[in-house]
Amino acid sequence: MKYNEIQKMAKNMGINTFQMKKQDMILAIQRAENNIECFGTTRVEYCGELACLWRHDCISINESNKK
Repeated sequence: MKYNEIQKMAKNMGINTFQMKKQDMILAIQRAENNIECFGTTRVEYCGELACLWRHDCISINESNKK
């Protein structure tokens, strides 16, 4: 998902996105939804949330961090 889409989603939830990075916005959205704040963590290696909105980006960021 693109930065602007995430920012719009966060703002619609009342999250102040000023100077937030993409990962921080996603974590704030997860927190606001009372979900586990797991985006970009090693939890992706055993995550069973196949329908997660952030799954593709999460897997990509974790693969990049391994390199």
